[in-house]
Amino acid sequence: MSEIVIVPGSSNAPLAFLIAKRLGVNPAVVEIRKFPDSEKYVRIDSDVNGKNVFIIQSMHFRPDEYIIESLLLASAARDAGAKSVSLVAPYFAYARQDERFKPGESISVAAIAGLLNVSGISGLITVDVHRHRILDFGSVFSGKWIDVSVMPDLTKYAASQGLLDSETVIVGPDGEAIQWAKLAAESVGIKEYGALQKKRYGDENVKVSGNLDIRGRNVFMVDDIISTGGTIIEASKLISDGGGKLKGVACAHGLFVSDALYKLYREGITEIISSDTIPNQTTRVSSAEALTKGILNIVK
Repeated sequence: MSEIVIVPGSSNAPLAFLIAKRLGVNPAVVEIRKFPDSEKYVRIDSDVNGKNVFIIQSMHFRPDEYIIESLLLASAARDAGAKSVSLVAPYFAYARQDERFKPGESISVAAIAGLLNVSGISGLITVDVHRHRILDFGSVFSGKWIDVSVMPDLTKYAASQGLLDSETVIVGPDGEAIQWAKLAAESVGIKEYGALQKKRYGDENVKVSGNLDIRGRNVFMVDDIISTGGTIIEASKLISDGGGKLKGVACAHGLFVSDALYKLYREGITEIISSDTIPNQTTRVSSAEALTKGILNIVK
């Protein structure tokens, strides 16, 4: 794999190390710091000439900073003679705003993809990227896009911990999550899965509804992101009211903002599993293997 160079961004260097280890290469030596005025300085102190460079950068909590840092790293790699530059974004920010709901709004996912396009980034690898109306990032990103999933790994881990079995119903908390519920169910041979419906009234105000037949059944919930936890809490109440028993929850990306984890625990939702796209205390599964496969798919 000498033609591949893994460049760790500052957001999730441990994940970059795990990916490099699976590829049998050493991560590039990178200097990243801030000037006194908070502008970023980056330097790649490894040979990238003629090689395929992969910048590993999750975009959680400080997305603006990490996007700029990634663009600077891409520029540095290109200037140093890289054969190609790809961005591995385990958590891809700005994917939520994929439509103009009110006049004057920016379609942020298209704006960020545009920045990647003009920066010379020719490959993009994401993990269970949040997408609703834009199902194919190829419509906004001009390079090769690969979205890998950790949902099978999360579900298999949950099964190993006794949180689900072949009789469990896999449920997504809203209509978009049906894709994750289907993938999770298929990965462990579960036949029954479905999704609830959600109506959003604000960033933290949602109403969940649905009529799934779950009375007397064990339920396991899956979603791509848990942010404030509001959707999961409302969905868990609906499951309980419908006679089901929620055994646990899995998500690819655990943001857990605004004391979300405490709020979930307080509601009795204590079996929560997430991946290392955003490292946190519920992380049980690594996305490194899935991302490594994505990288090999880009260069083949």
